[in-house]
Amino acid sequence: MNTVVEKAGLSKAEQADKVVRNYALGSIVPSLVPVPMLDLAAVTAIQLKMLHSLAEIYGLPFKQEFGRSAIASLTGGTIALSTARVVSSAVKAIPVVGSIVGAATMPVINGGTTYAVGKVFTQHFESGGTFLTFDAAKVREYFEAQFKEGKALVASAASSDTKEAATKAE
Repeated sequence: MNTVVEKAGLSKAEQADKVVRNYALGSIVPSLVPVPMLDLAAVTAIQLKMLHSLAEIYGLPFKQEFGRSAIASLTGGTIALSTARVVSSAVKAIPVVGSIVGAATMPVINGGTTYAVGKVFTQHFESGGTFLTFDAAKVREYFEAQFKEGKALVASAASSDTKEAATKAE
């Protein structure tokens, strides 16, 4: 498989890191949709596409049902995260205030979750794993650490965008 990124001389891990970062930042956009739960469905679709891209980098077959199951086992296994995602999305149903609260919390949660899912699978694929050998329970601690890192990445990117927009407005 010769992708454009491979031609640039990047290792699989470097390619995967770029994919994960791009999808994590891309998962911010659905967070801004004011319709409760629609954002969660859109982010899951983005995460599935990310897993498909990672599988291509590592030359692994991808089946949507395996990806969907893996995402659910990772994000659903962390009760605090699962609750935060659902509550942050559902709060959008409250007129005015809900949209503001959802817009403030969902981008960081969704971006962090997408980043963590991608990093977990990058590590898993780097170690020779496949979707069939994936065990979410074994990577729970790593997932939680990567979630924190992903939230910081997204918050930093959002902060940079805000500063850039303010500079352009001047």
